Amino acid sequence: MSFGQGGPSWGSGDSGGAPDWAALAEASEARARKKRWMMIGGAVVATLAVGSVVAWGIVSANGSSTADKPAGRLPGTADIPSAGKTPGPSFAETTPPPPLNPNDFIDSAAKDKAPLTADTLYPGKTLTVGGHVYTKGATSRTTDCASVATKGLPAVLKKNGCTQVIRATYYKSGAAVTIGVAVFDTKAAATRAKEQYDFDGAILSLPGSGVPTFCRTTVCRSTANSVGRYTYFTNGGHTTDKDTTVKDPAVYPLGDDLQEFTFQQIKRRGEAQASAAATAG
Repeated sequence: MSFGQGGPSWGSGDSGGAPDWAALAEASEARARKKRWMMIGGAVVATLAVGSVVAWGIVSANGSSTADKPAGRLPGTADIPSAGKTPGPSFAETTPPPPLNPNDFIDSAAKDKAPLTADTLYPGKTLTVGGHVYTKGATSRTTDCASVATKGLPAVLKKNGCTQVIRATYYKSGAAVTIGVAVFDTKAAATRAKEQYDFDGAILSLPGSGVPTFCRTTVCRSTANSVGRYTYFTNGGHTTDKDTTVKDPAVYPLGDDLQEFTFQQIKRRGEAQASAAATAG
C-alpha cells in the first residue's frame, strides 16, 4: 500500500509482515550523507564569503597608497627627505646697526663734547701739508668773540651766537697767516655767520712767538669757510710793509694749506667721537 509519491512500501499487500530493515537503513544513511554534504557546502560558501570581505577590505584600505598610483603621481626626489642629511640649526637674520655719522657730533654742541683748545686743534710746533712745512707762532682762545675781529665781523659773530674764537698763526719765508676758528652752538648758526660775512673787516692777526705785527696797515688776504658748527676765517700777508698781491706765491699757499688742515682737524674730531660712541655702545 502506498501513502503517496515516494513513500515507503510495506510489502505486497500484507500489513502484518516485518519491515524491510535493510531498505530503511539505506534510506537513513542516504539522508545522513546528504545532510553532511549540505553542511560542508555551506561551510565552504561561508569561508569564501569571509575571504572575499577580507580581501575587499585590504584593497579598500590600500586604495590611497602610492603602490596603486601611476609614476607621474609619486612624490619627486626633492620632496623625499634624505636619510643622510640632518638640517642644521636656523638663526634669525640680524642687521647690524648703521655706523654713527661723524657729522652729527660736530654739527651741534649737544653732542660735540670732546676737549677743544688751541692745542687740540693745532698740536705741535710745525705744520706739514703737502710737503710744505710751516712754523707755528702764537695761539690764543677767548670767549669774547668780538674782541678778536675788526670792522663788520664782530657784529656777525655776536648776532649768530659765537661762543669762542681760537686763533693760531703760522709763518714761512716772510709770510704769515692767522686763522681764527669761531665756535657756535649749531651748524645752522655757523653757516649763517659765513654767509653774512661780506669781508668788511677780518679776524685780527695774532703776532708773537717770532712773528712781528702784520696785516694791520697793509693789504692782506681774507677768507671764510665753515664745517659743522665751526666757521674759520684767515687773515694773511707779509710780515713786512709789503702788500699782498693776487695769487701771492708766499701768502696764498700758506693760507690754503692752513684752511685745509683746519677742515681736516674738525672732521677728525667728529670721527673720533663717533668711533668712541660706537665702541661704548
